[in-house]
Amino acid sequence: MSQEKAAPRPGPDDLTPRQIVEELDRYVIGQGEAKRMVAIALRNRWRRQQLGPDLRDEVMPKNIIMIGPTGVGKTEIARRLAKLAQAPFLKVEASKFTEVGYVGRDVESIIRDLTELAVGMAKAQHLERVQRKAEELGEGRVLDLLLPPPMPRPSVGFTEEAGDDAPASAPPDSHETTRSKLRLKLREGKMNHRTVEVEVRERGLPIGVISNVGGMEDIESNIREMLGGMFPGKKKKRQMKIPEAQKYLVQEEAQKLIDMDEVTREAVAKVEDTGIVFLDEIDKIASREKLAGPDVSREGVQRDLLPIVEGSTVNTKHGAVRTDHILFIAAGAFHTAKPSDLIPELQGRFPIRVELQPLTKEDFVRILTEPRSALARQYQALLQTEGLSLEFTADGLEEIAGSAAHVNDQTENIGARRLFTIMERLLESISFEAPELEDEKVRIDAKYVKERLHDLMKDQDLSRFIL
Repeated sequence: MSQEKAAPRPGPDDLTPRQIVEELDRYVIGQGEAKRMVAIALRNRWRRQQLGPDLRDEVMPKNIIMIGPTGVGKTEIARRLAKLAQAPFLKVEASKFTEVGYVGRDVESIIRDLTELAVGMAKAQHLERVQRKAEELGEGRVLDLLLPPPMPRPSVGFTEEAGDDAPASAPPDSHETTRSKLRLKLREGKMNHRTVEVEVRERGLPIGVISNVGGMEDIESNIREMLGGMFPGKKKKRQMKIPEAQKYLVQEEAQKLIDMDEVTREAVAKVEDTGIVFLDEIDKIASREKLAGPDVSREGVQRDLLPIVEGSTVNTKHGAVRTDHILFIAAGAFHTAKPSDLIPELQGRFPIRVELQPLTKEDFVRILTEPRSALARQYQALLQTEGLSLEFTADGLEEIAGSAAHVNDQTENIGARRLFTIMERLLESISFEAPELEDEKVRIDAKYVKERLHDLMKDQDLSRFIL
């Protein structure tokens, strides 16, 4: 009987909401309701693509507000979701923006930055497709530098070292034979010590930095790109070792092989259909009280965000980008403000609200052990590089989790980030002495944890500053 092959891992379009939640469970502990909501939102994007063109444009994304204290997994859920979807993803802090006309970044820069990310993603995919062809062409150019063709080519430079391998006017058969030998040596790495002269292009522009004021970097970038065609930059020759020269020439050939117009079209379509924007600290722009005069960092930003969230066209250097179907996920602690403090029009554009729960001691134990990049595994791997074996016992992990939960209750609740503080304090002496403890085994149990953290846990004033 033939042995059954393992089923291939489903692609982003094949993931059902249940599978999306299972994937998120591998990285984020708890918060099942939030995971279900983002999984449904992601699946709805696939469902929309299956509709006819007349109805497809009418189906709008259901934007989400995640409400919960810091360190409970809001950002991580959105970041992992974007990786699953293989979609352009941008995380921004709402408090960094100001109303149009004031000093600071305007909200349209969100879409410009997202488009830049998408262009980078599409370009990387195109470069990957032409990589093999580019390597062949780059190898050929290195061979041309080492062994110029029989007919003289003024644009090709070579060092005197190549003169011993082939005379300048060799017969065609002899030239091909020598070139084949050089190719074999090049692939075997026997010529890595050789140096060749490569012509490189410098991009020089006759302008300096316009301003370091927020928002001006976009204008400066556009001017630099516009003038780049007028002042293409000087060419100069550089001496390089063969591995460095080959890498440079392969990159140059790859850039020639890809069609940047096609890359840009793909990127803009990707942003418009699958882009995800994570708006963190949305509660910081919620107006808690009505102030006299314009509020440039709160209500003004909300008014500017509104057309982008509800759907508009933003001009970028890669063309116009429609925001109608970009998914916006907002998040905030809402300690002093509440979602109803946002302007009504913006509230209506975030129909789904999900509350994330504070983490408990049991959640901390799971965070330390269950995820693929669990905190305990990270510290074990780090100290293993010094030859030190670190073992966490079950009661030791329980004590660490209990300490983190206790400090969160007594001081400011910063969620899972408290574990980093506790672990650093706990393993401070071990990390410092690790190079001298080679080939030793250190056991972290409940007794060890209590001894290291007892004084700090007892003195609340001290723990406020240290833990």
